[in-house]
Amino acid sequence: MRLIALALRRCLWMPPTLLGLTLIVFSVSHIIPADPARVLAGENAPIEQVEALRHRYGLDLPLPQQFLRYVSDVVHGSLGTSLYTQRPVIDDLLERLPATFELALYAIFLAILLGLPLGVVSALKRNSWLDHAVRLVTITGLAMAAFWLAILLQLLFSMEWNLTPVQGRIDGWGPDPITGFYTVDTLIRGDFPMFFSALRYLFLPMITLAIPATATIARFTRAGVLNVMNSNFVFYQAAMGLPRRVVIWKYILRSALIGTLTQIGLVFGNLLAGAVVVETVFSWPGLGTFAYNSILQSDYNAIMGFTLFTGSVFIGVNLLVDIAQAVLDPRGR
Repeated sequence: MRLIALALRRCLWMPPTLLGLTLIVFSVSHIIPADPARVLAGENAPIEQVEALRHRYGLDLPLPQQFLRYVSDVVHGSLGTSLYTQRPVIDDLLERLPATFELALYAIFLAILLGLPLGVVSALKRNSWLDHAVRLVTITGLAMAAFWLAILLQLLFSMEWNLTPVQGRIDGWGPDPITGFYTVDTLIRGDFPMFFSALRYLFLPMITLAIPATATIARFTRAGVLNVMNSNFVFYQAAMGLPRRVVIWKYILRSALIGTLTQIGLVFGNLLAGAVVVETVFSWPGLGTFAYNSILQSDYNAIMGFTLFTGSVFIGVNLLVDIAQAVLDPRGR
């Protein structure tokens, strides 16, 4: 019952959160001195054509009326029509979601695979040379700008060593969509050359996203393990004569990783919503590239649709993390 109540509370907070998010993005996007009708019509288009486009898309209405009109469309299940692609925004988002989701899943899996052991070892070897090395690496990973790291990896792996492609998602046309994940679809069809092609294109953007995520997970894991190591129940188990490995695996890690689980959920949400720069640098056809092009075209509907969509995904991921934490934590039960 407590889990159901927790889920209901989170769901009740979702509409006002998304409404506030939409209001902020709407206000910021309309403050920017850009005319989407002029961008759509072209610089040399006559003023009559620009005015016709502005009237067609409701851009000549007062801003409060435009906002209420957009909210009404959202309530009825529509995110509007993209000024640039001339398609429903929800169709553009759903078409690009698998690319971003595939990239984020690989990045978070690699970050967990590296971050958890690094954080645990760093905590168990506190103040040793290994601990200092891990802390230096994690601080460096968090401090590096994503676009700079992406360009550096392109120069090294693509230009210097010629090991990976610079941009794109796969050689030639992609496989016929089944799941939308190229690595999965190619395996289902048994097309191994195309599978390895998809992996080669995936490698650099995955590494770029995974490095700061690994640093975040390692630091939170280290802090959680150190906090639990100083708990009374750990001292009690050690005083009872239990082997150190049993104390570590059964008591310390089990308690310490509950907090890390929450951070992993937040990191994954950030990967889904914040991969704009990385996808743009690598021309990865996902949500980030869509958002970048929408901003360049002053496509208000697409910008707000992207914000609402990613905001909903982020809230959903956090809801699942809260439920998982309540299940794993005995205090939650």
